[in-house]
Amino acid sequence: MAQFDKADLERRMKGAVEALKGDLSGLRTGRANTALLDPITVEVYGAHMPLNQVATVSAPEPRLLSVQVWDRSNVTPVDKAIRSAGLGLNPIVDGQTLRLPIPDLTEDRRKELAKLAGKYAEAARVAARNVRRDGMDSLKADEKKGEISEDERKRFETEVQKLTDSTIAEIDSAMTAKEKEILTQ
Repeated sequence: MAQFDKADLERRMKGAVEALKGDLSGLRTGRANTALLDPITVEVYGAHMPLNQVATVSAPEPRLLSVQVWDRSNVTPVDKAIRSAGLGLNPIVDGQTLRLPIPDLTEDRRKELAKLAGKYAEAARVAARNVRRDGMDSLKADEKKGEISEDERKRFETEVQKLTDSTIAEIDSAMTAKEKEILTQ
């Protein structure tokens, strides 16, 4: 007996928004942000591990990231992972610490990043719409089984649509804020 679960739909839509915010925080804006290195994985001990499991990342200055590698033998793999991540960063190795000066963004790079932010936002919108579709399908199935009336189905569909609209508005505002941050430096 599949009952309409609004809380589950809300949780899944919130998940799409949170995933978007995580993706956007990884986009470089010209300011040092430790989240910039979150997507990087390093090949150490015969496995791929997130950078934050082999080193401490900090932002001691507005235009500098510092990566303190815990195990000296991992300095070279960490350096290689950061260079090959496509972030346009060139680490300066200093013992077990890697200093990453954050270069100014070129106009072209800003536009690329803004476009990427748009792609992330569109993926989040699609995820929210998929959750909406699942909710609507579930309501139609419940009505067909006689578990809810047509009026209840319509009322629930309106709630699902409102939830979708507010989620997409939240996605759009997050993307607009990030775009503005990227383009106005």
